[in-house]
Amino acid sequence: MANVLDIRRRIRSVTNTRQITKAMKMVSAAKLRRAQDRALAARPYAQMLTAVLKSLVSRAEIYDPDTGEPRHPLLAQRLENNIQLIVVTGDKGLAGAFNANILKAAMRFIDSKPGQNIEIEAVGRKGRDFLRRRYPAAGAPGAASEKRRVVLIGEHVGILSRVEHTTALELADRIIDRYTKAEIDAVYLVYNEFKSVIAQRLVVQKVLPIEHVGEVSVAQAEAMGAEERKKVLEAAKATGVGLRSPETREADQRAARFAGAPVDYIYEQPAAELFSALLPKYVAIEVFRALLESVAAEHAARMTAMDSATNNASEMIDSLTLAMNRARQAKITKEIIEIVSGAAAL
Repeated sequence: MANVLDIRRRIRSVTNTRQITKAMKMVSAAKLRRAQDRALAARPYAQMLTAVLKSLVSRAEIYDPDTGEPRHPLLAQRLENNIQLIVVTGDKGLAGAFNANILKAAMRFIDSKPGQNIEIEAVGRKGRDFLRRRYPAAGAPGAASEKRRVVLIGEHVGILSRVEHTTALELADRIIDRYTKAEIDAVYLVYNEFKSVIAQRLVVQKVLPIEHVGEVSVAQAEAMGAEERKKVLEAAKATGVGLRSPETREADQRAARFAGAPVDYIYEQPAAELFSALLPKYVAIEVFRALLESVAAEHAARMTAMDSATNNASEMIDSLTLAMNRARQAKITKEIIEIVSGAAAL
């Protein structure tokens, strides 16, 4: 049995760790509230942009009446021989299985596309480090093979600390340019979709080509488990984070009425020209939304992980305190026996 001094030292160490994890949980909760507000603030623009595009679909000839082929290159469907995969992870750890789950989903997607050439663009330090070790960068030895090529073509580290629309726009412009030039045949986005603290799921979303405006094309999805949802609920209750997203049903209904209203809106530009100009912005807002939701989901995961660590530290302190009391009692009993034995010898 360890002596009392060693146990006290361990209790002090675990107590200090508990203070750190508790502080990190509160910091993550505060960042989560701000991330939720940012994601919610970007929603009206995305809703109205989608509504305008839906309205234009019925007023512009987006498909050739003779051949049936789409007039806009972002609507063109091709055989998926070359795929670009954008993996959005976090820059930091201590977030439980957040980053590991995203990378597992990315690996499952890669395994589900045998024979295709896949070019990966990593957003976040954790994903970049993992994918850099597993797949060589473009142009590196061993990057190409006869049957299949999976390479890392780009990385973005540090952009998630403050997500800007210009960053998402630059990323969207690159994939749009490559898709327009037929360098790639499809673009997929792997991220953690965040609706509220208790409504999250890991998705692989098809960004390009655009199949239906306003509808998210999900190739793979994995929702939160019951045990994980329970942990998130316990962590959120202690920090005061809202469990559900604010009510936006009225704004959703307004956007839906605009898109489906049988009104011949008068636009300054021709409908086809306006549709072609707004479609790239729609792709950019989808990427921007994914980045914002991924940041919010990361803070929620870190808040939950730090809450579990704090609870585990408390349990360890209780266990060590019990062991210390037993060791101290054993020491006292031993000293009493020695005193009694000495007195009896006299």
